[in-house]
Amino acid sequence: MIQAPWPRGLIVSVQAPEGSPLRDPEVIAAMAEASLQQGARGVRLESPEHIGAVRRRCPAALIVGLWKRSHADSSVYITPTWEDIQAVWAAGADVVALDATSRRRPGGVQLAELVERATQELGAPLMADVATLEEGLQAALLGCAWVGTTLYGYTEATADARPPAWDLLSPLRRDLPAQVPLICEGGIGSVQQAREALDRGADAVVVGTAITGIDLQVAAYSRALQD
Repeated sequence: MIQAPWPRGLIVSVQAPEGSPLRDPEVIAAMAEASLQQGARGVRLESPEHIGAVRRRCPAALIVGLWKRSHADSSVYITPTWEDIQAVWAAGADVVALDATSRRRPGGVQLAELVERATQELGAPLMADVATLEEGLQAALLGCAWVGTTLYGYTEATADARPPAWDLLSPLRRDLPAQVPLICEGGIGSVQQAREALDRGADAVVVGTAITGIDLQVAAYSRALQD
């Protein structure tokens, strides 16, 4: 297992949807810098372009990088392929996040193969985005440095679940090796929920929409007021 910086506290997911003016790399970099100045321990960024922009602006930042890519033969879209892992790492990420669920990957490539190549050929620490206890334990066994609850409620097997992954955190912390940090990601919408995630065993909490999701937040307010 490749060692990675040990995360503590808050990691801010600084992302913006396709078509939003906020997807400009310099806007993303400015939001990332503002987050870090206010105490965030790291940022989670999507796409090599955004990773590179933040790395240039914030050279010392802890960056968790990923690339969302769609494939016709698979529902896996968070850094799904070897080429995506290479691109995210080359752009300047400290940790590469990837879908580590049991779902079929593009081209039928196995997760074990990607973990082995990333750790041995690149020396890249990986954050396993999982949806179940079994997936988290398997990812750690394969050599992923971090395990996160990112995909809880977003896979076919957990479609009936709603994040935050409260019922997943304690079992994961109990059964994961002590040296594998546990990250709570998904559905955290308040300071109180973030604190509860730590109380349930998480080492760090990723918050995105509630902090940087201007598009989604404004749309929600607008709909509510119109109704």
